[in-house]
Amino acid sequence: MGLNDSSPGAMRNGRGLSDQWAESVVVRPRTTERHITVHKRLVLGFALSIITLIIVTAVAVALSVRFDDCGGRDRGGGRGETGSRGSGGSGRLNGSRGERMGDRGDEEVVQPWKNSRLSGSVRPRHYDLRLAVYMDNFTFSGEVSIELECINATRFIVLHADRLEVDRVSVAAESGAGSRAANRPGGGVMRVHRHFPFPTNQMYVVVLHRELKPGRLYRLNVSFDAAIEDELLGFFRSSYTLQRERRYLAVTQFSPIHARKAFPCFDEPVYKATFSLSLRHDSQYTSLSNMPVDSSWPDEDGWVTNRFARTPRMSTYYLAWAVCNFTYRETQTSSGVVIRLYARPDAVSSGAGDYALHITKRLLGFYEDYFKVQYSLPKLDLLAVPKHPYAAMENWGLNVFVEQKILLDADVSSSSYQMELTMVVVHEICHQWFGDLVTPVWWEDVWLKEGFAHFFEYVGTDFLFPKWNMEKQRFLTDVLHEVMLLDGLGSSHPISQEVEQAADIDRVFDWIAYKKGAALIRMLANVMGQPLFQKGLNDYLLSHMYSNAARDNLWSKLTQAMRSEGRDIDIGEMMDRWTLQMGYPVVTISKNQSEQLRTHYITVTQEHFLYGEEVRNNLSLQWQVPLTVAVGNASSVCLESLIWINNRTESHRIGQMDDSTWLLGNINQTGYFRVNYDLQNWKLLIQQLHNNPQIISVGNRAGLIDDAFNLARAGYLPQGVPLQLIGYLPEETSFLPWHAASRALYQLDKLLDRTDDYRLFSDYVLKQVASRYHQMGWPTNGPGTEGNILQASYQTEELQRELIMLACSFGNKQCHRQAVAYISDWISSNKNRIPPNIRDIVYCTGVSLMDEDVWEFIWMKFHSTSAVSEKKILLEALTCSDNTFLLNRLLNLSLTSDLVPEQDVIDVIIHVGRNPQGRNLAWKYFRDKWEILNARYGEALFMNSKLIGGVTEFLNTERELNETTFSADLQWKRNQYNINATTVSELLKVQPIRMKVEQTRRRSSEGLEMFRGKWLFHRDTLRKQEAGGLKRTPGLLI
Repeated sequence: MGLNDSSPGAMRNGRGLSDQWAESVVVRPRTTERHITVHKRLVLGFALSIITLIIVTAVAVALSVRFDDCGGRDRGGGRGETGSRGSGGSGRLNGSRGERMGDRGDEEVVQPWKNSRLSGSVRPRHYDLRLAVYMDNFTFSGEVSIELECINATRFIVLHADRLEVDRVSVAAESGAGSRAANRPGGGVMRVHRHFPFPTNQMYVVVLHRELKPGRLYRLNVSFDAAIEDELLGFFRSSYTLQRERRYLAVTQFSPIHARKAFPCFDEPVYKATFSLSLRHDSQYTSLSNMPVDSSWPDEDGWVTNRFARTPRMSTYYLAWAVCNFTYRETQTSSGVVIRLYARPDAVSSGAGDYALHITKRLLGFYEDYFKVQYSLPKLDLLAVPKHPYAAMENWGLNVFVEQKILLDADVSSSSYQMELTMVVVHEICHQWFGDLVTPVWWEDVWLKEGFAHFFEYVGTDFLFPKWNMEKQRFLTDVLHEVMLLDGLGSSHPISQEVEQAADIDRVFDWIAYKKGAALIRMLANVMGQPLFQKGLNDYLLSHMYSNAARDNLWSKLTQAMRSEGRDIDIGEMMDRWTLQMGYPVVTISKNQSEQLRTHYITVTQEHFLYGEEVRNNLSLQWQVPLTVAVGNASSVCLESLIWINNRTESHRIGQMDDSTWLLGNINQTGYFRVNYDLQNWKLLIQQLHNNPQIISVGNRAGLIDDAFNLARAGYLPQGVPLQLIGYLPEETSFLPWHAASRALYQLDKLLDRTDDYRLFSDYVLKQVASRYHQMGWPTNGPGTEGNILQASYQTEELQRELIMLACSFGNKQCHRQAVAYISDWISSNKNRIPPNIRDIVYCTGVSLMDEDVWEFIWMKFHSTSAVSEKKILLEALTCSDNTFLLNRLLNLSLTSDLVPEQDVIDVIIHVGRNPQGRNLAWKYFRDKWEILNARYGEALFMNSKLIGGVTEFLNTERELNETTFSADLQWKRNQYNINATTVSELLKVQPIRMKVEQTRRRSSEGLEMFRGKWLFHRDTLRKQEAGGLKRTPGLLI
């Protein structure tokens, strides 16, 4: 702009100076005085010019230094100039009038790249991304052309880029019929003053000479190069072996903030845009993306370019592509959506992907019918990759799964493996609506998509297999009970939590977001009723499709649905208590002792449930609790009543009661809270379970077990109550209460396994298990039954499996002999006759009891099998050995050789840590090998928080939990390896949580001590009754 400055005044002054100089040179002076005068004037003018030039230069340099400091101060020593090559890349100011600090001072005052979030001054409308992928050296180069809309006047274009070598940058003003600026003088290249990276916030800054104008469209063009990483994030590589040949593939993982590793972009969920993608690569590979291939053309050099169709509006982290040499099988829905499953050629030919392909077709129809919104894309690809940081990723139209979560070999896979695989697929397909179509505005509400997808894992699986009864049963133990265990800790957090820094985003992807989100959605669905819940979801999806939404948008639509049927409930007011507060309440129900109200009224109190009395200091938390209550007796139970609890203590009228009637709260455990009772009511409930458990629903039987154990653990209830309660289990015929009890017993097992009380505890557990275990027996492998679990009773198989697991784990001799016999038969005959549903139990038991030769045999089978599910349980079995030498060997082999696949190393460390003989080995190994783990997995390691939980889960002594070297070492490693401070903080929270273990163990031991004499007396009484041929009559010990 300064070069084109042609104002009239400047031209006149220029000519005047030039003419004077010409006269002084050409015309000879007549006198010496005139000669001296002219030369004085010339010297003075020349001196003034030199001084002016020096001053201008000094000011320009000073301001340039200050600008460099703004852009690079946080990077340390001039790193801000990296990648600033090509046009506009100069690091100095040129003094042009439009960029002088004295005119505006915007570079000094406004530095949007220093904010953790993008400013919103410009928004992307469309990306045209062209990539060339070099699989021979694992690099790629790209050009991206981004159509931008200016919202607020600015000279800065700030977007995200991480680990990209930017080459050229250009900006042009757009014009044309499709532009809002079509009626304005259009177009033209805009001068780029400079461009530079700002690594602190993973941003890239483009500084222009003049401002972008609000309402106008512009085009930003950037060319760049990068590596195809080996860190499971961004655009990363993987490999597999086929016929002894190692083959490579490359695939993307952009969620939550890693699209910026593959191309410059506005990498925040709210910046939705459309995408056009072209991939150029060697023709021996196939390329996939969100949309079908629109056009394809070969190059003379043996390469091919695939141009994919334009996507709908979506967030950057849902863009995806892959370059691989996989094959596929396909099917098609009735509405014409093409579904393909891509995997290794041998996996596809064996039919390992057929099951997932089949259920995906059914699920698309289910969700379209449930939500009343059609699937938005013409195709859906399921891609099975050898390694991935998550179980799966819901990229719109290109779902990526780790092989273990999508490939199924029906001949060797157990029912539990099939259930897990099914639920992963159901989860990802749900995301095509909750996540892809409607995306949370920001990561603080990630539960809006993850909670819904986790809830629908159970609803969708019930659609596929109604007899599994997942939502009403398995949801309780696997979601509700599990997350309440975490959410009862003082270190928990609200489900909606503030997120500012990019480094903090990973921590919101935890079980609170997934499982508590699912539990709250289930509670809300039961309060509203199914028809109104579906109506509200339909309105929410239609109102925000191809856009973003926050929790208030959802509450508004659900409230409207309620009011359309005359139910005046403010969903937002109710649910804010549950989403913006940490934890949950314990609701205590007792019969009113007032003489006037005694037979018809109950008193209900609520308080914040927390493990550990010392942390119960926040009395301000209250919830709007939808409490369902039923009244029952020995022969019947009345219909439930819904009571809203808004205050700390309330009285409510219910049906007639007497001394023999009991109260039961939270019917079928639809609410997200625990229920406690007075001791007399607990006595009546225990008596009911012993005499006629079927009067109480199976869901509430499981709920009573879980609530009793956790209320006792937290000090709300005497320790003896839960142990007396599960005394009825020999008469229990349903899987769910046994599953709830086994989870609670394993918690005690972890605490007591190195105490004097452990033998008493294990004997008690085996006594409870023995009769039902012997009655159920072991499964058989009859003709045509192998792997055919769809025709079998899922609940019966799962109960049988649960009993065998408890019996073998706690030392039942017959169970041990059966497991050893199965392993011995396999070794001698080289034919595996072990039923698939219990193979993991038999393998682990055999390895733990038998000699080193059995370990070597399992190790050999691990390498020879091609079935993904079989590999998984064989590798886990190797961690069950009691031989610390073999455990150490396995840990070392997992990191120092190619014998254990990279994606399985973390699981090896975790499972060794769960072995009582290996917990210290795994803990030490994790700390000693941190450098190798960090080098191999990079950022993906600490996203996988299960590693930390796995290696610390069983550390239960004072010495183990007081290891100060962990904190010091980890802080040092954070400085050396640049682990973000928030991640370290999250890891160190493990320590104060685990410090409560000693207090919990003391409580459990006190309970067992109190229980010891009574249990031994009770056991002897039962033996006498059985010896005399009398019917067993359970005794109540409260």
